[in-house]
Amino acid sequence: MKIPNKDKYRLQDKIQLVLKVNYYSSLFAVVIGLICLFLLDIKGIIPYTFFVYAALNLLNTFLFSKHKSLTATYNITSILAMIGATIITLFSGGILSPFIFVLAIVVFAGYVTTKIYGQVYLIINLVVVSIIFLYDLGDFKISENTVPMASRNWFAFFSVIFAVYLLGGVFGKNLLRVHHKLYKSRREIQERIDEKETLLKEVHHRVKNNLQTVSSLLSLQSRSIADEKISSIIKSSQNRVVSMAMVHEMLYKRDDYISKIELRPYVKELTEYLLRSVKGNTNNIKLDLDIDDFKLSIDTVIPLGLIINETITNALKYGITEDNGGEISISFKNLKDNRYELYLGDNGVGYSHNFDPKNSKSLGLKLIYNLTRQLRGTIARDMAKKGTYYRIEFEEIVEDFNGII
Repeated sequence: MKIPNKDKYRLQDKIQLVLKVNYYSSLFAVVIGLICLFLLDIKGIIPYTFFVYAALNLLNTFLFSKHKSLTATYNITSILAMIGATIITLFSGGILSPFIFVLAIVVFAGYVTTKIYGQVYLIINLVVVSIIFLYDLGDFKISENTVPMASRNWFAFFSVIFAVYLLGGVFGKNLLRVHHKLYKSRREIQERIDEKETLLKEVHHRVKNNLQTVSSLLSLQSRSIADEKISSIIKSSQNRVVSMAMVHEMLYKRDDYISKIELRPYVKELTEYLLRSVKGNTNNIKLDLDIDDFKLSIDTVIPLGLIINETITNALKYGITEDNGGEISISFKNLKDNRYELYLGDNGVGYSHNFDPKNSKSLGLKLIYNLTRQLRGTIARDMAKKGTYYRIEFEEIVEDFNGII
C-alpha cells in the first residue's frame, strides 16, 4: 500500500526521534555509570544497571535496521528504561530516590510516540511508583540504599542532570525541530491550497464571462433576425447558455464549498431570469419553490439547470398562455442512497393525455429526457394534476460533465 507523502514525513520524524533518544540515552547512561563507579564510589548493581541498559538499548537500536519496526524498537526501549529506572530507584533510596523522576520521562516518550502508548505507560508507571512506595512502607526489604552517604548529593545532582538532559536536550530539541517542520509543511500546503482555490475561482470567473459573451452574441443575433421562429430558437439557446453561466458565477463568488452549488438560490435566480426573459418584467406568474438548503456538485447542477430551463421555458411559451398569469412549482427532496427527487411543472394548458414526449420533435423535450438519463435518473409525468408536471428521480454525479446527448 502506498503511504502518502505527509505520513512518510511524520514516520521519518518519529524514527529519527526514537533513534536519537536511544543513542543519547545509551551514551549518557554509560557516562553516569562510569561516574558512579569511579567518582562517586557507588559499587554493585547501580552502575552495572546503567551499563546493561546502554548495551541492550544499543542492540535494540541496531536491530531496528533489520526488522524496521518502530513500534517494537520503541516498546523495547521503554521497557528497558522502566526496568532500569525501577532497579536504580530501589537501590538508591526507594520513593525518595531522585532517579525516580526518570520514570516520568518514559511516560513523556510514550505521549510523543502516540497517545495510546502514553496512556499505557502512564498507568504502568503509576502502578510501579505505588508499589515502590508501599515497598518502602513495609518491613520486608530485598534492597538497601547502595549510594554512600558522602555521594548521595552528587548522585542526586547527576540523576537530575540525566533526567533534564533527556527531557530538554534530547526530547525538547528534537520535538521543537519536528514541530517546526510540521508547521512549515502545513503552511506550505495551505498556501498551495489557497493558490489553487484562487486559480479555480479565476477559471470559473473566466468561463462565466465567456458564456456571458456567447449569450450576448446570441441575443444580438436573435434581434437582427426577422423570422420569429429562428429568433425564438436562438433565444432558447441563449437561455441555456445563461443557465450554465450562473453555475460558474455562483462558484467563483463562494468562499467555501468551491465545488458545490447551493441549489435554492441557483434555481430561484434561474427561474426569475426565465420569467423576465420570456414574459417580461411585468408578469403575474406566481413562483412556488420548495427547496431546502442542498449543495450539489457542478456535474449535477449543470444538467439539472438545463432541465429546469427547458421545462420552465416550455411552460412559459406553451403552457401559461393567458395574460392573467399562472403558477410554476418546483420542489426538491432528498431521498436515500444519494438520490433526489425533482418535481416541477405549471398549471397551464398542458399536453393532451395521448401525447408521447419521447416521439416529439421538440428539442426541449428531448433535452429533458436525455439530461435525466445523464443524471442516471427516471422521469414520469404526473397526469393527476392540471397542466404539465414532471417527477424526476436522479442521483448526484461527481464525474466530469461529458455532454448531454
